[in-house]
Amino acid sequence: MLYSILRPLLFQLEPETAHHVTLNAINTAFRFGLLKRPTINCQEQHVMGITFPNPVGLAAGLDKNGEYLDALAELGFGFLEIGTVTPRPQPGNPAPRIFRIPQARAIINRLGFNNHGVDRLIENVIHSNYSGVLGINIGKNYDTPIDKAIEDYRICLSKVYCYASYVTINISSPNTQNLRQLQAKDALDQLLSALKSEQLSLSQSHGKYTPLVVKIAPDLEKPDIATIAQLLVKHHIDGVIATNTTLSRQGIDHLSISQEAGGLSGAPLTEKATAIVAQLRHCLEDSIPIIGVGGIMSPQNAKEKIAAGASLVQVYSGLIYQGPSLISHVAQAICNNQTLSGK
Repeated sequence: MLYSILRPLLFQLEPETAHHVTLNAINTAFRFGLLKRPTINCQEQHVMGITFPNPVGLAAGLDKNGEYLDALAELGFGFLEIGTVTPRPQPGNPAPRIFRIPQARAIINRLGFNNHGVDRLIENVIHSNYSGVLGINIGKNYDTPIDKAIEDYRICLSKVYCYASYVTINISSPNTQNLRQLQAKDALDQLLSALKSEQLSLSQSHGKYTPLVVKIAPDLEKPDIATIAQLLVKHHIDGVIATNTTLSRQGIDHLSISQEAGGLSGAPLTEKATAIVAQLRHCLEDSIPIIGVGGIMSPQNAKEKIAAGASLVQVYSGLIYQGPSLISHVAQAICNNQTLSGK
């Protein structure tokens, strides 16, 4: 109810300004004890060897530097994913770089991995009190040549490994030049081989196994999805996130704002992302868990992701249009459905 009152005011602000205002307001409310974690009646979810208190997580991109972990945890998330983080700090693409499309309940962004660097993110994690499930999403610096990208991912993985519950390899953002080339068969084979080797070495040195997850794009063709699935199985990757934002403008192509460059998220992505989840499930045959994300604007959208094959879901754009109550509503709907189905 409160967010429905505040949203028109926030939408008067430039989107990136509104983003920071909202996060700072949530953080201030948390510090003054004004946030009350919602009650969600749910059985724990066991995925990738991790116990999740509920199946709804925060997608990467909202808290890129891990600055708001304690406050965000009070909104009812079952897990948080922060990043995308790169080895070195970088400003990202020039502003304006976020565009709301209220009539379509959608967002276009071309942020470009703006972040304070992996070392700052780790400092923020260490200084937080958050003890829940934490995913850390890693990428490459914009000026690292694509043929040198493996080293950027290896640097980030080695640094965040002992602080993360799982680590996400982001090879699917449309806003870093050539990044999606890493989804091609040979490039992905080399990347996963190198990072799996690094993971196993780190697990021995830290005495802790941190799962590796790969985040893929929604713009892949069926043969590409089948190839990626084969490589995930070949390299014993622990999970896959489907999906990132889309370059498609289907559903908003009649609007002038559709000409803005960047990845599209929100309601126009719902069916596309769910279809990718279903295709992955068919290819993987339940051998690797799927985290469904993209266009979850309602509990029904989330239940469709679960029905398509996802074990967990993540939200982001839906929060901007529906507010924080979406988290508990989605979590409770999934959990109620699982209880009715006997899962």
